[in-house]
Amino acid sequence: MRKLILLATMALAAAVMPSALASAAPASAPAAPATTAAAPTAAQLLAKTNSCKQISNGKYKTDEDVSAKTVAICDANGAVFWKADMDIDCDGQRSSECNENTDCCYQNDTAFHQSDGKPLNAAKLPYIVVPSSSSIWKYSSSQLKGGGSCAVIYNGKVEYAVIGDTGPTQIIGEASYATAKDLGINPDPSNGGVDSGVTYICFKNSTVSPIENHSAATSKGQSLATTFVNNN
Repeated sequence: MRKLILLATMALAAAVMPSALASAAPASAPAAPATTAAAPTAAQLLAKTNSCKQISNGKYKTDEDVSAKTVAICDANGAVFWKADMDIDCDGQRSSECNENTDCCYQNDTAFHQSDGKPLNAAKLPYIVVPSSSSIWKYSSSQLKGGGSCAVIYNGKVEYAVIGDTGPTQIIGEASYATAKDLGINPDPSNGGVDSGVTYICFKNSTVSPIENHSAATSKGQSLATTFVNNN
């Protein structure tokens, strides 16, 4: 009889134990949040610009005082690109960095304006300059426009900028004071810039709004750059 009671007690304990253990077990750790995919590196972007499908009718000079025309506009899936120098554009709103005293060629306006109607601020906003439309190339024919998103690459760094101004019809390779500064290029409009090694990738049918929001330009640019790398 005692043996039967003992066996019954052991059977009851065995039945209860798994549920007790289950209730005592710690809750599963919450799943880790999904990580945002990293933006493409400079090397990944440059790897997609090794060959050029030229769409410009001829080539551009990098400066007024050079005779050689060496820079072509190249077409790609979702973007156009070119490889040039970087001259410093200090046009737009007056600032301690950009004014008549710091820049011999200063103009108090830009081709494209902020959402409040004021010219862009070259000292604060990373933007690039595209050549004014000509028989060589019309940027609008490549689905580019003011406020469009671009990636500017130099010395292993990527800066996301907007199309903010237009320049001479025969010359290419210019960006704002802020663009140069962020890329580690001397931004002084009188003696800054760099003679070569800059790649400009501008994404078709893109717009940063408002144009003066650099955070929005960076976010949109990173997304478009990822698509560019994946589709080329």
